[in-house]
Amino acid sequence: MDLLQTLPNFLAYFATALALFGLFASLYLRLTPYAELRLIRAGNLAAAVALLGALLGFALPLASSIAHSTGLLDMLVWGAIAMLVQGLVFLGAARLMPELKEGIAAGHLAHGLFLGGSALCIGLLNAACMVY
Repeated sequence: MDLLQTLPNFLAYFATALALFGLFASLYLRLTPYAELRLIRAGNLAAAVALLGALLGFALPLASSIAHSTGLLDMLVWGAIAMLVQGLVFLGAARLMPELKEGIAAGHLAHGLFLGGSALCIGLLNAACMVY
């Protein structure tokens, strides 16, 4: 059946994307100086918004790399670049706003929105630049 001819490619790209996404989430949770998952479980909206922004900020360029890649290896390289960019966004935001760590841990939504929004904005620009 011709309809399922590209199913193996879909499965390969989707599995690779999920692995990259999981790796990014794991690395990002280790990079930040506060325990997002514990804070989110405790109802900390600032931590949830910041983490969601970072995840979306990575998922956008990852999706762009899938759409524009010339192969699986190409997608992996651009996915790694997207990871690096998001790590740099966090480090830059933390340097620009040193009180970010305490603000997010204390549940100050403005800090979470600033960090999550920054990650999302840079992720969008990163995704747009991944065109060949």
